[in-house]
Amino acid sequence: MKMHYTLILLLVSIASGFTPLCVAQSITDLDGHTYNVVKIGSQTWMGQNLNVSRFRNGDPILEAKTDEAWEKAGADKKPVWCFYEASTENGKIYGKLYNWFAVNDPRCLAPKGWHIPSDKEWNTLSTALGGHEKSGGKLKEKGTTHWKSPNNEATNESGFTALPGGINYSFGTFVKMGTTGYWWTTIEDGDDTAILYSLNYEDNALFNLFLNKGVGISVRCLKD
Repeated sequence: MKMHYTLILLLVSIASGFTPLCVAQSITDLDGHTYNVVKIGSQTWMGQNLNVSRFRNGDPILEAKTDEAWEKAGADKKPVWCFYEASTENGKIYGKLYNWFAVNDPRCLAPKGWHIPSDKEWNTLSTALGGHEKSGGKLKEKGTTHWKSPNNEATNESGFTALPGGINYSFGTFVKMGTTGYWWTTIEDGDDTAILYSLNYEDNALFNLFLNKGVGISVRCLKD
């Protein structure tokens, strides 16, 4: 009966030209992982960090399982991913960490119809939520299940549900899970560095940074 009611509601909505705001949406990647979809201002974002192991054309992305493999991939400018501390359990919560060479690969890391955001597009997100100094709390998941206390000002009123997935440095050292989340942009800041955005447990701000392209951090996708 519930399914029939939903179908009737959708048919009436189409006929009247009105679309219910509460209709659920999701996107599934090539590995079968499903992501919530959230609209923030004029943009539509994935509600979780990316967790795919293949490019859009199906080519596999190398998993770097050792510090040496991770460091070599950065030196050779090759795309790789890893789980934080090589833990699949961490991957289930925080997604994969990718170096920037995976983000910038012409085979496309994001699913079809989606892309990795630019610096300008992250700024658009921040502006929609009140600017860099105020938007951080609206992006962070509430509470201290994943974020270290006090997780200041976290309301997640945007639905973005940002998590502190940490970082794998270019030489293969994992730090900051639970305290800081980092997300790549597509924009370079020099031959060896690229721009990213960051949130932390002590602050309400969204930070704009740059780091070596060989580090591993989270990725969020934006709808085309």
